[in-house]
Amino acid sequence: MDITFIRHGHGEHLVDYPNQLNCLHPGLTELGKSQVIGLRKQVIVAPEDVILVSPTQRTIETALLLAQNTNLMFSPLVGPRMFPQNPEFVPLVCDQIYSKEELSHKYPGIKVVELGLDCWEESINQMDACRFKILAEHLLEWCRQQSGNAFIISHDGTITSYRMLLGEIGLTRSDFLGEAGQYTMRNV
Repeated sequence: MDITFIRHGHGEHLVDYPNQLNCLHPGLTELGKSQVIGLRKQVIVAPEDVILVSPTQRTIETALLLAQNTNLMFSPLVGPRMFPQNPEFVPLVCDQIYSKEELSHKYPGIKVVELGLDCWEESINQMDACRFKILAEHLLEWCRQQSGNAFIISHDGTITSYRMLLGEIGLTRSDFLGEAGQYTMRNV
């Protein structure tokens, strides 16, 4: 199985950086939408593939532009995550995820992947590395059990955390994908 990580396009919270980072549920800007539309030429999703989406507005909009509701599934396990982790950092309002109730109301046809874990109340954003590793490994095992490849539409810190969990060494913020960036790990 291959996993392709995709970062959301340019978000509204970045328009007047850093002054908009406390904007709740920012979506994509017009630039962000055009970045994602350009990405559609490079990202081919087969019918058996799954697309896991962070429950934030900008990642959901990215997913809908890429796959138009095909095989989309929400998971808080791919929500925003600070990188590098520092317990003294305060979570940004722009990184608050939607609740299950908000998602089911706004996007009634899209499934939620929970894996029987209570991970909605406990955000992965500031979760310690050991707890994150346990939950992330559950999600990766679930991905391996699916019939196709996995696409994870998420955020810089989350993507980098998963890449390190999957064996990449020495990653830093300079390895972030950038807006509408993609990165595929083969035979995970």
